[in-house]
Amino acid sequence: MAADTAATVDDALLAEVLDQLPNASASEAAAIAVAIGAHLTDRERAAAAAAVAAAADEATWDGKEWSFSGRVDETQKRHVRVHKDAPTDPWSAAGRTDWM
Repeated sequence: MAADTAATVDDALLAEVLDQLPNASASEAAAIAVAIGAHLTDRERAAAAAAVAAAADEATWDGKEWSFSGRVDETQKRHVRVHKDAPTDPWSAAGRTDWM
């Protein structure tokens, strides 16, 4: 096994590959472990990128709280203040106007 390959292989993953494939040579097991490690790393990066994208697209009340508050004022004849942590879905928010 080459020194640069050994440095990039997770020891636990390599041991598991060797355990699961007893007929594999050390270099074959290392190659398999590197491929599995790369796949897992790609999945982690994709999940992290999806989480960042979801956070960026997260709905907020910015710019909409006054119109919602006005609708509650007109329909329920009382003033409410929309909290920043209130549900951004109008139906859910309307159901919780008693605590806003």
